[in-house]
Amino acid sequence: MNTQTLQIKVSPETGLVSAKYITPDQPGCIFTLAHGAGAGMDHIFMETLANALAGVGIATLRFNFPFAEHRKGRPDSPAVAHATIAAAIAKAQELQPKLPLFVSGKSFGGRMSSQYLAAHPDSPAKGIVFYGFPLHPSGKPAIERADHLKTLKIPLLFLQGSKDTLATWDLIESVCASLKKATLVRLEGADHSFKAGKNDVMSLLVKETEKWVQKIIK
Repeated sequence: MNTQTLQIKVSPETGLVSAKYITPDQPGCIFTLAHGAGAGMDHIFMETLANALAGVGIATLRFNFPFAEHRKGRPDSPAVAHATIAAAIAKAQELQPKLPLFVSGKSFGGRMSSQYLAAHPDSPAKGIVFYGFPLHPSGKPAIERADHLKTLKIPLLFLQGSKDTLATWDLIESVCASLKKATLVRLEGADHSFKAGKNDVMSLLVKETEKWVQKIIK
């Protein structure tokens, strides 16, 4: 396994963001991995996930959104977030031009990634993985944030905790049932941060990710 620290140019206006590229010796695919609204790419969840995915043959390019790069408390606008995701996808292709490319993200990062893909159907992404899709604010159940998912033509994997207050189970289940290419995995007892007491949720996340990816690339 090899780890490289990189910088990605988002745009002349936005400038550079930090990134880390982790690759196993024989990767089967590469993921862009976008962080959530509450922490940057070096949060322990993001780092642990990237290393665990490398253990099952998945290379990852995780990166900061500009707000995290510059330590601003407020997440970037969708336009800036989308431009960052586009730059990360381009960098991933540059790093591994022959490997299948998947897009993924934790919470905000996943939602911004899917919005970008919905607006760019010509993207090379083979699929998208949501590590906790933030369907609605806590305590305000709604499904409008999922409207753009209906336009996606690629496979979607939703890894959701049964106690996620940003995606009540009945609503995320109904959303996924309406999407032809969606796969929904219930992680019993897990919250939005994938904490579930002493349960090893990370291993489940990686196992389900690998299983889903293998179905697509084989």
